Amino acid sequence: MSIEVDYLFPAAIDGIKQSEMIAIGQTVGTWSSKYDYKEDSFQNYLGQVVSLTKLENGSQIARIKFPLNNTENDIGSLLTMIFGKYSMAGTAKVIQIKLPDNYGTRPKFGITGIREQLKVWDRPLAMSIFKPALGLSAKEHAKILQEVAWAGLDIIKDEELLGNFPSAPTMERLEACRPIIEQYQEQTGKTILYAVNVTGRADLLLERARMLVKNGANALLLNVLSYGFSVLEALAGDPQIQVPIFVHPALAGAICGSPDYGLSYQVVLGTLMAHAGADAVLLPSSYGNLQMTASQEHQIRDILRSRNVFPVPSAGLRPAIVPQAIADYGVDVILNAGTGIMDHQSGPKKGVEDFFQAIIDSI
Repeated sequence: MSIEVDYLFPAAIDGIKQSEMIAIGQTVGTWSSKYDYKEDSFQNYLGQVVSLTKLENGSQIARIKFPLNNTENDIGSLLTMIFGKYSMAGTAKVIQIKLPDNYGTRPKFGITGIREQLKVWDRPLAMSIFKPALGLSAKEHAKILQEVAWAGLDIIKDEELLGNFPSAPTMERLEACRPIIEQYQEQTGKTILYAVNVTGRADLLLERARMLVKNGANALLLNVLSYGFSVLEALAGDPQIQVPIFVHPALAGAICGSPDYGLSYQVVLGTLMAHAGADAVLLPSSYGNLQMTASQEHQIRDILRSRNVFPVPSAGLRPAIVPQAIADYGVDVILNAGTGIMDHQSGPKKGVEDFFQAIIDSI
């Protein structure tokens, strides 16, 4: 088995030279003419240029095949193999990665598991964010949760900026919100997921995540690109962490924003997240206020769903956008509206109600 990667080279780049440089330099690791790599010991690790296609604008796409045994079945070794040193050696953008189906980590919950927890099968899920992002006390978080839970919201998450800060420490937020969740479950027979933002140095983050779950957290939020794919993989593979993991795209623009360098949004928010154990992936919607085209968004949607991962279009969603979002996604989507719910002039409860009315009117 192998891994196939597509690299986009701008028109001014010598695609033949650069693709051969990647195939050799990112595997056996030297371009010296004294090696011909005919021995089996080299052939088993050598990359291979499968094709080089020239586009109308003069740019080129090289497809390069890498041996699967050059990786450790994780995202870290994969990225080091396909783009590690070369990312500093030439102009190129990774636009697609084809991985074996069993590569990496599958979600513990994903679409089917999250629906099972919420007992909601036939409509999009609705999600919101505690606002303001910073400055709320733990008690103020609980007050907001009380309001939106009884309005019927499915999921609420911390702002990705909110860490374990003195104004509202992570455990205090959970301890303030947990009784609201328990009361809601007892009185309605339903639940609301609260994705607590888990932060800290890697060893602290993993231990903090275990403690949050032990103390009743029913979902976690992780800024994967800030803390690393290996942290997501560790959380997803930890038997003590039996809750869905929602992942945030913070820093994705720094990696994906350039047309000529880095990795595409489809690769980072689609393929890598889907093979690293995410249960639900937040992504900028093409309707909103962040950089994302409809084509990129739809490709990410399809990649995630192919691995039972929930796509979560975000950033600028409001009731007026809901009909278009449902037309594009159908029901297997989590619609995430932060200010679109929390900044309602009549308060978050009315914001949730208006958002749900838009969903009902659109399905």
